[in-house]
Amino acid sequence: MDTLISNVTIVTMNERMDVLFGAYLGVSEGKIAYIGTSAPEDKPQTIIDGTGMVLLPGLVNCHTHLATTLMRSYCDDLPATEALEQQLQLEAKMDRRCAKASALLGIAECLRFGVTSVSDLYYYPDAVAEAAAESGIRANIALSSYRFIDQNEDFDFETDEQCAELRRVVEKWHGHDNDRIKIDAGIYAEYTSNHKLWEGLVGYAAEQNLGFQLHLAQTQNEVDSCLDRTGLGPAELLSCHGLWNLPVTAAGCACLSSEEQQLLGKKRATAVALPLEAAKNGSPATPVLDCVKAGMNVALGTGGAIEAGNLDMFEVIRGVAMVARSAKGDPSALPAAAALMMATVCGARAQGRAEQIGMIKEGFSADLCLVDFSAPHLMPCHNVLNALCFSAKGGDVAMTMVGGKILYQNGQFPTIDLKSVVEDITGYAIGRLFHDEKGSN
Repeated sequence: MDTLISNVTIVTMNERMDVLFGAYLGVSEGKIAYIGTSAPEDKPQTIIDGTGMVLLPGLVNCHTHLATTLMRSYCDDLPATEALEQQLQLEAKMDRRCAKASALLGIAECLRFGVTSVSDLYYYPDAVAEAAAESGIRANIALSSYRFIDQNEDFDFETDEQCAELRRVVEKWHGHDNDRIKIDAGIYAEYTSNHKLWEGLVGYAAEQNLGFQLHLAQTQNEVDSCLDRTGLGPAELLSCHGLWNLPVTAAGCACLSSEEQQLLGKKRATAVALPLEAAKNGSPATPVLDCVKAGMNVALGTGGAIEAGNLDMFEVIRGVAMVARSAKGDPSALPAAAALMMATVCGARAQGRAEQIGMIKEGFSADLCLVDFSAPHLMPCHNVLNALCFSAKGGDVAMTMVGGKILYQNGQFPTIDLKSVVEDITGYAIGRLFHDEKGSN
């Protein structure tokens, strides 16, 4: 046995939602090899004392834009149109070096807050994949394709610039390190592309067995625009072009019609609720209870740091429960266990990893989050699930482990040279984006 976590409270998130007190968890060759309430006979190489701590599956952030960490707080408080213009101006100056440094900083933040797997939808997928590979985090990475293609223009998937980039990234990274890194196809949204691009991507994704990521129905204006142009809602329109035949992760889904919710439920699509990003940006919240009732898988995400302010998934867990309860006027509308499930089990399902992560079970990957419950705001603890949902913060995480490897512990990042990342951010990236200084890739 490589590692033993001893005398810890284990929140398994398994089918029975077992919570084990004074328990032991053993890790061998990157997998969970032992779970019990007595010490195993096999002697471990390393023992981690879990006294006063809670162990749960690593959190899954199912929608983020890691490379926007560099732009955190820059556009806050601006009207939506002005904020978008500012962001586009900054993104026009970004290069691969900026994107990788920013992604590494975002990954460090994720690990600090107990996140072991991310779904990223942005540009520079090769740089983001390289950052994920170096750091050890698990990731589904999609290129946010956005090119408008004239309806009368010939479209060739083989020569289209972004489609060619997607193919290169798939060939290089898809399946890396026993599927720790997966590449998904993606578009930014329905309103930034059209059917020629969708059909090309859908065909390629089906051929390569890829997932698909996009933003969907985040605002009523987006939906109304699609209805005006096509007579269909965005989910209905994309259905006409085969998108929902793929495993799709759709961020937002706040303004879907009930018919569209039913459509996506039948296709087992995932809606990613972004409660904090939506609230911060004055956008409507995902109706998670309606989506679940329609049969959709519902997972959670932060969005990028530029939208959400931070990547703390514990805030998102608390936020989704509070928003659902407020919307229904019922404090029992979304139990803590359901919110935690969205951040673990449902996130793993969205990423096509349900047989590997999301629960603490023997044989599953040792993707774990250890939370220190000795802080004043976590005492006394009358109900562990409620405390994790409504009282815990990302800063309470003491250790984050992926595949049996410690990637964060007590302020240290063994796989990330955070000092060098910060130097690259301050010495190169900030100057390039914010001070009109020229840089090189």
